[in-house]
Amino acid sequence: MVIATAKINLKADWCHSLKEKRMVVNKIIDKVTNKFNVSISEVEDMDLHNSIVLGIASVSNSTAHGDSVIQKVLNYIENTTEAYITNIETEIL
Repeated sequence: MVIATAKINLKADWCHSLKEKRMVVNKIIDKVTNKFNVSISEVEDMDLHNSIVLGIASVSNSTAHGDSVIQKVLNYIENTTEAYITNIETEIL
């Protein structure tokens, strides 16, 4: 069993309240959940209105497949959200 994880930091400078941030976060989570078979959640900076930190996890039977799924999710987030990525950390266990 291979577990592929990623932590992605995004900035949404136009968000001026937690309500606006939640709308952005929920939109990203809904899109990723509907398109990919991964777990995704906001994991840090929940009280900061312009910083988004998402955790993503995928379970697979091969390292290559797990890495591929995580990379596809990261590319999808980068191409479909208005927030910009500031940092990405990936790990394959």
